[in-house]
Amino acid sequence: MSATTATATTATVARVPGAAEAVQHTLAIARRNLRKVLASPGQVLDATLMPLIFAVIFVFGFGGAISGSAAEYRQYLMPGIMALSITIASRTSGISINSDFSNGIMDRFRSLPMAGSAVLGGRILADTVRMLVSLLVILAFALLIGFRVHTDVLGVLGAIGLILLYGVALCWMHAYIGLAARTPETVQSIGMLAMVPFQFGSSIFVDPGTMPGWLRVVVANNPMTLVVDAARNLMNGGPVAGSATGALAWSAGLVALFAGLAVRQYRRRA
Repeated sequence: MSATTATATTATVARVPGAAEAVQHTLAIARRNLRKVLASPGQVLDATLMPLIFAVIFVFGFGGAISGSAAEYRQYLMPGIMALSITIASRTSGISINSDFSNGIMDRFRSLPMAGSAVLGGRILADTVRMLVSLLVILAFALLIGFRVHTDVLGVLGAIGLILLYGVALCWMHAYIGLAARTPETVQSIGMLAMVPFQFGSSIFVDPGTMPGWLRVVVANNPMTLVVDAARNLMNGGPVAGSATGALAWSAGLVALFAGLAVRQYRRRA
């Protein structure tokens, strides 16, 4: 090989894709991940079916005991169930990334002239679409069983957008877990344990006002509580500014923290 050819080859390998190419690569990876979802619909059912089961059990089984009537509790619970679904759906980010490392897909990605950010960005983008589908299915189910929106379309869109943004933040957290752990089973266990305080130490199922004082402090500062309260008031009516501001701050903070950690861990592991 001549010196000129070697130099050209090195320059081609070392070339960093531009912003437009990085976006194209990210969309290509997202399409690849969404096709996997279409081939395995269980990934959507996992994030949708369990919250729906929780909704049926709590509304019709425990609603009367908790709120005095199933109808009243239904209005309280269903926005929380929508938020609950993204805590389940977001775990797929970590499990899928870890599996791609385990089965050698990441080695293939690294061999391609592709932006490194596309792998993580495409994964998160695909999971965002999947979470949006889950939220719409759960909202349709809520309306089917009698839940009613007492605000307007903008309120519903705001609630979905706020929950979805928090879901993106959780996806980045699980992506970091998936990159830091060694096996998909470990990722699933850690991800599930990490979500328990967010899910049950919040206002999803019961009013924090009924809890002991020390626990109310914890619940009030749980990002899930802020997201759920904001979404609930956006659809049922009520003050939104405080809880929405807190939810946005938590979401932005989690993205800033875990996106940076995930990118660094990806480079180290790669």
